[in-house]
Amino acid sequence: MASALVSTQWLEDHLDDPTVRIIEVSAKLDDETYRTGHIPGALRWFWKDACWHATDRQFVTPEALAKMLGAIGIGPDTTLVLYGDPVQYGTYGFWAVTMAGHKNLKVLDGARTKWVAEDRPMTRNIPRFDAVDYPTPTPNESMRLGRENVRDNLGKAGRLLLDVRTPEEYSGERVMEHGQFDHGAERKGRIPGAKHLFFKELINADDSYKSADEIKAIVSAVGATPDDADEIVCYCRLSHRATLVWVAMTQILGYDNVRIYDGSWTEWGSIVGFPVEG
Repeated sequence: MASALVSTQWLEDHLDDPTVRIIEVSAKLDDETYRTGHIPGALRWFWKDACWHATDRQFVTPEALAKMLGAIGIGPDTTLVLYGDPVQYGTYGFWAVTMAGHKNLKVLDGARTKWVAEDRPMTRNIPRFDAVDYPTPTPNESMRLGRENVRDNLGKAGRLLLDVRTPEEYSGERVMEHGQFDHGAERKGRIPGAKHLFFKELINADDSYKSADEIKAIVSAVGATPDDADEIVCYCRLSHRATLVWVAMTQILGYDNVRIYDGSWTEWGSIVGFPVEG
């Protein structure tokens, strides 16, 4: 399987390619960082606007994706490159857009962090593109699971639950990472039986992924390989960090048995009667 990851050098070499479009996926509602400088040709998405329904927190539908992409000049054959600010928002966008059905999709290894660290071109110019027709694509939701599936299969032989939050979140000390207001679920803890792998163990200081050999060694240590588990289910708090691990396993290691529990701890930790450990 060809990897969907592209390097900063590849993207710089394709900045003038009319078949390539670039989008920065931001964690912040305001666009201040984008306006101070971004990769040339890049448009900007606030992650919720692009990946979620406006009111019911369902993911972007194929119909909505077609309308959204067509309006900014992206057709079914356009190569769309996403990069995050921070890194896990690019992988989250990649995951959500993949589910909604766009096929020619890439994610920038190292995201904004590596691009800036390497002193590659930046601009304040905001591009404009003519709208194009985008027929409704065929969705692929095979990479996600819902809460009932996770609950009904707790302890199932061959299924590994992988919690990729911080050690403090996994242990039940906190609901959110240090440095942020501690909220996001009614209870602390983890899903019973979940193993722990902090997502940042898979990336370098510049937010690029570690080598395939390094990643394989790290995930093997917690039994997260096809040899050890028939199915690997990743989760975090909102599933952003889980997608970074999902991309590592599917796009770098080539595993095809990895899915994400999309509601993650925000949902699980707030449901009356759902079991909690830790």
